[in-house]
Amino acid sequence: MNGKKSIFITGAASGIGLETARLFAQNNWFVGISDKNEDGLKSLETEVGIEKCFSMLMDVTDSTEVHKAIEAFTHRTRGRLDILFNNAGILKFGPFEKVSLEDNLRIVDVNVKGVINCVHCALDFLKKTPGARIITMASVSAVYGVPDLSAYSASKSAVCALTEALDIELERYGIIVSDIMAPYVNTPMLTCADNVAYSVKRMGVKIQPAEVARLVWKAAHGRKLHWKMGQSTRLLSGLFWIMPFIKRSVVKTLTVNPNSKSDQCP
Repeated sequence: MNGKKSIFITGAASGIGLETARLFAQNNWFVGISDKNEDGLKSLETEVGIEKCFSMLMDVTDSTEVHKAIEAFTHRTRGRLDILFNNAGILKFGPFEKVSLEDNLRIVDVNVKGVINCVHCALDFLKKTPGARIITMASVSAVYGVPDLSAYSASKSAVCALTEALDIELERYGIIVSDIMAPYVNTPMLTCADNVAYSVKRMGVKIQPAEVARLVWKAAHGRKLHWKMGQSTRLLSGLFWIMPFIKRSVVKTLTVNPNSKSDQCP
């Protein structure tokens, strides 16, 4: 693509992925947009323009689909892959005992195995691209497990651990690895949920997808390991680092409805 920088984005049909694709395309990057949402991808492709993006239907949990999609994208970029942005993710609100096993395992499949699939399939191309990066969406829920989001919190903690390990492992190739730790973001994953946790009402939804996209842009040009978004995220992280013994009580206060006996933690 005439030397253009390139970024491959999962979950690009809506929310954070959509805004990130827009931002990078506006800055003259060639953008790979992938998702299971065909209508959303077509709409974004029309908006951005086929000269600036390459659209692919892809399920991150299917390693064969991921391999084919990244192969097709890098064929268009002549092997260049500057950034892999692992954005695709899902959640399910509810107490662990009331969320089905199928739903909990699906969260792990998408949020953890999906990231591993994408990194594995993209690695050869990242290694061949000077200054390449891997950026993954994590969450403030990785700081301490959040009630009613147990599997999701676990998946995002795994993402942070994977980021830390890969940042050390891949340093020899010049690949920079980081993640984005954000609080609740106003995306369809949240707004279209069947129900929401008490923590959503308690903490609010104050972050817009375009704000996260701008932080991804900073991560694409910076050197932090964990990019913490929002004052609350930075405050909690700092507080927990100084006084780790207060983690449980603070999280309980922020996430457990005191007026609901069934929600009480022992």
